Amino acid sequence: MRRKKGHGDAEDNSEIDLTPMLDVVFIMLIFFIVTASFVKESTIDVNVPENQENTPPDPDSKSILVEVRSNDEIWMEQRRVDIRAIRANIERMHAENPEAPVIVKADAKASAKSFVAIADAAREAGIYNVSLARPEPSK
Repeated sequence: MRRKKGHGDAEDNSEIDLTPMLDVVFIMLIFFIVTASFVKESTIDVNVPENQENTPPDPDSKSILVEVRSNDEIWMEQRRVDIRAIRANIERMHAENPEAPVIVKADAKASAKSFVAIADAAREAGIYNVSLARPEPSK
């Protein structure tokens, strides 16, 4: 037969079991540690030559020089060139000197869109050696 519980037994049964709550906390901790290790920042690797001097290439050398002004005007051979005519000019100059690289001398305030358009036109003309140079600061 069963005995009736007394006053002393009621106090023993009133304790809260924390084991399930600790299990949940540890599972959440493990989840956050595992997911945090998979987060990677996306970066672009840039290959910079070791012995690079800050002198721009010589424009008088055998290279195809394209200048981009601060207002995104494009100049070749001392004349303004439309963005649609860049490829034809580069092809003509490349036919005269097949070993010539394309050097884009861009102003610091020029947009990247102009450089990308020039680089694309050079690649369409068959020249893959395209360099970007900043003009000398005015004194």
